[in-house]
Amino acid sequence: MRVPHTQAVRSQRSVWSQPGGRWAAAVASPCVSVDMKLSCSLYGSLWSLLLLGAGSLLLLVHLQDLSETLQRHHTAGVNVLLAPRWPVDKDVLTAAEDQTEDAAAVNFKVSSLSVSSDSSPLVFEDSSVSKPPVTKRHRKLLLKTSFGASSTPAGRDEEQHLRQQLARTQESRRRLLADVCAKYQPGVTEQRVSQRQVSRVYVEDQSRLLYCEVPKAGCSNWKRVLMVLGGSATSTRDIPHDAAHYANHLRRLESYDSTGIAERLRSYTKVLFVREPFERLVSAFRDKFESPNSYYHPVFGRPIISRYRANATRTALRTGAGVTFREFVQYLLDVRRPVGMDIHWEPVSQLCNPCLLRYDFIGKFEGLEEDANFVLQSIGAPANLTFPDFKDRNPLAERTSSRITQRYFSQLNATERQRAFDFYYMDYLMFDYPKPFKDLH
Repeated sequence: MRVPHTQAVRSQRSVWSQPGGRWAAAVASPCVSVDMKLSCSLYGSLWSLLLLGAGSLLLLVHLQDLSETLQRHHTAGVNVLLAPRWPVDKDVLTAAEDQTEDAAAVNFKVSSLSVSSDSSPLVFEDSSVSKPPVTKRHRKLLLKTSFGASSTPAGRDEEQHLRQQLARTQESRRRLLADVCAKYQPGVTEQRVSQRQVSRVYVEDQSRLLYCEVPKAGCSNWKRVLMVLGGSATSTRDIPHDAAHYANHLRRLESYDSTGIAERLRSYTKVLFVREPFERLVSAFRDKFESPNSYYHPVFGRPIISRYRANATRTALRTGAGVTFREFVQYLLDVRRPVGMDIHWEPVSQLCNPCLLRYDFIGKFEGLEEDANFVLQSIGAPANLTFPDFKDRNPLAERTSSRITQRYFSQLNATERQRAFDFYYMDYLMFDYPKPFKDLH
């Protein structure tokens, strides 16, 4: 039987007015009236939104459980996409992070830095991949280690990059020296080597190493290293300064016969270490004339004061103490020196005859530890032997630097500085040191 329209409306109203009956009516009651179509459509949309919200809530809970599961498996080797981090400025690294980075640098060990012709070929890096540069401090840490092989691909890449960089530096230095020698001393390599010309070269037969002694360029520590390589000492730190120079039991190349000299020059690794010439000169002056010295004061100081100081005191003439830097330079540049040349300030181009001997390795005092450890690794030195960095000669005195060198040379006039530069001109040219003063030519 058809329900009258008025009665149907009353019935719907009574149902919706009952507590808890609104949603039940929306589901159970048919929309039998045209006037109720709008209301039914509205409540149907609300119902759809409710179902959508409930589904979204369930999906969110499920994703959260999945994320926690992946994080638990991440330590087992599962690759997980992580949110990107903001860049961290170097200056705000914590002390713990900095120590971790230092430890990682120390543990990284270089395996081979040989400069021989059978070394691995150069591998050019992909320019599209950005790699952080190897800082001087980092390189120093790498070369002070025992040179073991790196266990990670990144470490091996950095090791190879460092090896190639050092080898390229050596090739450049040898090429420059050869060009200068060809221009200023042509045909010198065809001359026969005399014993006098190798008088400053030390021999270490076990490591097949020849080292030319250049005072004030790390020679004391190099003698310590040679003593350890030869077995006369177990540690470089156990060798006092005087023992390194006067009780080292090291052989010089001049002590061999001509055949022995020629064979060692042909087959041994020949090493030379140099220093900025003016800085080396100032270092020698400070060491020999500004500190007590029972040899250089009477042997060099007395004749220098006597020749170049007007109205010298009796005490100065008797002791030779108190030589000024300007007096020392006057002696150096005098063609009629009152006393002869000394190895501590003799130019390297004369002291070690680089054009004649054609050194395999040319190290520089400015990168002494790095270059020296390169040599030690290339000759197969024990892994626990690294070049010492201590200063036991006048240890309280500040090391001679470019700043100190400038201060001493400011005591000279322009003409004296130019003449000193001319005196060391070949050293500046052979070893690629820039002019220390702008007014030099």
